[in-house]
Amino acid sequence: MESLDALTSLVAGGGVVVLSGAGLSTESGIPDYRGPSGVARRHTPMTFQAFTRDPLARRRYWARSHLGWRLIAGAAPNAGHRAVAGLQRAGLVDAVITQNVDGLHGVAGSTSVIELHGRLDEVTCLDCGNLTSREELDRRLREANPDFVARVAGVNPDGDVDLPDEQVAAFRTVDCGICGTGMLKPDVVFFGETVPPQRVARCFAVVEQARSLLVLGSSLTVMSGRRFVIRAAKRGIPVAIVNQGSTRGDGHATVCVDAPLGVVLPQLAARVGADAPAGV
Repeated sequence: MESLDALTSLVAGGGVVVLSGAGLSTESGIPDYRGPSGVARRHTPMTFQAFTRDPLARRRYWARSHLGWRLIAGAAPNAGHRAVAGLQRAGLVDAVITQNVDGLHGVAGSTSVIELHGRLDEVTCLDCGNLTSREELDRRLREANPDFVARVAGVNPDGDVDLPDEQVAAFRTVDCGICGTGMLKPDVVFFGETVPPQRVARCFAVVEQARSLLVLGSSLTVMSGRRFVIRAAKRGIPVAIVNQGSTRGDGHATVCVDAPLGVVLPQLAARVGADAPAGV
């Protein structure tokens, strides 16, 4: 495959920064929004405005996420995640910017991971700013809802699930366990919310220092990720994209590979002599 040859040549030069999206995690059982397993047409993600202003929307989110996040927490890294970690261990990848909130890059062994949209396994208080683990919140929600039983019809990339309204109605939310009254929110960037400026600046900095930018499993539909591709292209930094289907960054790319990441990335790692970490 000519495009795989070009990709191999680019990555073999080192100095790679990876920008990953939801498509990298689909083979771990987590669907994406716009790819082959996409749920965008049937699921409207929670917005920051609705979450903070509408108590009913907030209860609906926590009832559904209370179930959905466990499915994501139980997901394991796939061959694509392991290949990225292998490329990093081989000294070819300098940093990883991920739009995903599942934490699977770290579990696979990657370091220097910038989680652009936060982590689903952490919870923040919007009043006092206290950060706690999702496991602790799960324990408190279980205690507040001892009789809550629901069937999950499907999980979404943000940890939300499809759940009938009648099952949501009986669910009880909890406030911050530190200040006692604060509104709790998963430590992720909702739609309509702004990524912390210092995090964005850090991403721009690592992209500008890269020898190449490797995009994995992102349609680049939203500017949150596409801006880094645009910045790289403006700086003359080669961009490679591996994704199933076209992306909004294809016009900026030096090479595009349209294929499953779980197939392409292990092949790429093998070609450049980067073994995936064992035991994950």
